Amino acid sequence: MKPKLLVLASTFPGTPGDGTPAFVLDLALQQARAFDVTVLTPMVPGAAKSETLYSKDGTLQIQVQRFRYWFRATEDLAAGAILDNLKARKSRFLQVPLLLHGLFWGTRKFVSQQQPAAIHAHWVIPQGILATLAAPKVPLLVTTHGGDIYALNHPILLRLKRFVFARAAAITTVNSQMKAQLVAWGQPENKISLLPMGVDTQSVGAIADLASKVPGQLLVVGRLVEKKGIEYLFDAMRLLQGKGKFVPDGSSGTLQVIGDGPIRAELQKRATGLPVKFLGQRGRDEVMQAIAHSEVMVIPSVTAANGDQEGLPVTLLEGGAGKICVVASALPGIDEVIETGVSGILVPQRDAQALADSLERVMQDAGLRQRLAEGIARSVERFDITTIGDGYNKVLLDLISSTTQRRNAQ
Repeated sequence: MKPKLLVLASTFPGTPGDGTPAFVLDLALQQARAFDVTVLTPMVPGAAKSETLYSKDGTLQIQVQRFRYWFRATEDLAAGAILDNLKARKSRFLQVPLLLHGLFWGTRKFVSQQQPAAIHAHWVIPQGILATLAAPKVPLLVTTHGGDIYALNHPILLRLKRFVFARAAAITTVNSQMKAQLVAWGQPENKISLLPMGVDTQSVGAIADLASKVPGQLLVVGRLVEKKGIEYLFDAMRLLQGKGKFVPDGSSGTLQVIGDGPIRAELQKRATGLPVKFLGQRGRDEVMQAIAHSEVMVIPSVTAANGDQEGLPVTLLEGGAGKICVVASALPGIDEVIETGVSGILVPQRDAQALADSLERVMQDAGLRQRLAEGIARSVERFDITTIGDGYNKVLLDLISSTTQRRNAQ
């Protein structure tokens, strides 16, 4: 019988193809190779309270339990990114204490009834904090994704994060800079594993192999929030308009923007006069098709005013697996995937001129686009979901074993 694993996450698809990032789901299905997995996550509109989800081949399954915490008509705090939702509508702050209450008691109830061998908390705030308080005797793995390291560093929140990290049995993080920050906060280096999220590289690559590129088509995928830096891409496009690129009739290329978020209206206004199509939130299949048909993926990410920035965008890994040429900001995590001239092009963040120059270069040179696309496909092979899943399962099995040995020795 497999040991039981409880996975805690606040970002999780509510229904198939709803556009919510599925990296927790993908990893949980890989964890099901070694564990009996249950995911505990907040309710979102249209989702089932309890369901069984399967891998594509039907050989792996996980249980999903969603807890209610608010009135059904407006229970939407966890539909997407919680922090972005709070910025978009301040009244959602009323949902916060009840969501925390539901997560705490849901965790405690599951632990009491099912006695899991370990808990895997995605994000230190709030999942890591509440897992530490609700189930202090259960071995805890905390995974940090970006915002929970780079942002939320008010002295009180920082103290809470250090409290959780000190009590966690193991920590994983998605880039080297974040690992260094954890060490600077006093965590032993051997307690931290560098394990990003993964993608199904073979499936994504197969879609790309069957597709034909749309000449001049650029693509951006992600939440429409400050740290994505999309306005700098618009500035770069305007610079290129002076050279006859990106004219409104679309004859020299179109940018497709997939995603939604609190600054969508502002971005649409800033895109006036540019050939930009805002497609809104799209399911995974549509995103993979967009990657396959576009010539260039642009990731113009920046460090936001509150310090938040990318950890390692899953979109970048999906683009790499989909064999697309990528032009991106030179930020930690991203620069661990892209080497300029080999697997993409990196530009300084917020530098519209450098971004324009790089876009012009790759758009004019089909051979370069092809070489960079092949290079990034090789670069992301190490992020295949099976490989990443093996890494997480090893960390969890090791922490369970070491915890058992320590308890037996007492």
